[in-house]
Amino acid sequence: MLKIQSVSSRRRVVAIALGTVMMAIALSACQGNNSTTSDDSPKPSVNSGSAATPTSLYGAGATFPVFLYLKWFDEYNRQHPDAQISYQPIGSAAGIQQFLSGTVDFGASEVPLTDAELAQIGRGAVLIPSVAGSIAVVYNLPGVESGLQLSREVLPGIFLGQITRWNDAAIANLNPDIDLPDLPITVIHRSDGSGTTAAFTAHLSAISPDWQNTVGTGLSVAWPTGTGIKDNAGISAQVQQGEGVIGYVEYAFAKQLDLSTAALENQAGEFLLPTADATAQAIATINLSDTLQGAVADPEVAGAYPIVTYSWLLAYQQYDDPKKAAILQDVLQWGLTEGQAFGPELGYVPLPETVVEKAIATLNQIGAE
Repeated sequence: MLKIQSVSSRRRVVAIALGTVMMAIALSACQGNNSTTSDDSPKPSVNSGSAATPTSLYGAGATFPVFLYLKWFDEYNRQHPDAQISYQPIGSAAGIQQFLSGTVDFGASEVPLTDAELAQIGRGAVLIPSVAGSIAVVYNLPGVESGLQLSREVLPGIFLGQITRWNDAAIANLNPDIDLPDLPITVIHRSDGSGTTAAFTAHLSAISPDWQNTVGTGLSVAWPTGTGIKDNAGISAQVQQGEGVIGYVEYAFAKQLDLSTAALENQAGEFLLPTADATAQAIATINLSDTLQGAVADPEVAGAYPIVTYSWLLAYQQYDDPKKAAILQDVLQWGLTEGQAFGPELGYVPLPETVVEKAIATLNQIGAE
């Protein structure tokens, strides 16, 4: 029987996995340094004097957008040394809580704030859709590369604990050309309040009445089987280390760490990997409200990968420090335009043009008291 690693061992593995991805981002940033004099290199839109007293902004929240946010803020910091922006990926639920309590300058979540939560914020808040991407189902099976097909019946069956071995006929019949090992399926899931979990469980609820009636959807749910692991990096590390393990992560983690990724069945009956094209087609089906909120749990169009989401940056409408308001507006203006070019290499898809236009218009609501 495969055992989940001890806490201390898991922490070491998580550090190694996340460190690997951070190194990739750092190398990409260094490559950007070599080309900063080129007119083709994306640059932030304003020039700030490096001799000015530094202004620091601190954000925290979803792990989903971390790679793109770190890339954006690294690029911006290098171009504007007087603007220091840091971001801590602590999960959507924790990010929302810190934003509500006012202990951060901005937050991030794949789940928009509720009307009740917005009412708690005396200085107002805006939700900026800034990142778009997919949720990948990742696994570790000897000799089985990416592309294992999982149907709309099998996927919830695994996470409900109803399908417990990898060579179960339900999986084998979908993958006749793959020699599936006789191994127990070890399910892992997020233990922290997670926007990735919210998007994943929303899809399971959409395709499985059994899941909807017994588990449901949310940042945190009562999982019927499996072991909880903190954040996307932790899930990724555990999948890397354990044969027979299956879990779910934001696709950027799967891409950066080269994790085996399942082809999921969409509503049109197609088995698709979370490619850029399949993700973009699904994202295009999300209709945002006037407050820029929206989601799709099970895209209807052919060619669409079935589990996608936006990630929102949470900003206050009023800041005590006008410099903070101006810097946040500026970095987001750049991130929503030129900064989108960094998304595909990291595992995200560019925002639709109409969403970019609405998001930029919303930035005008950010100001100083």
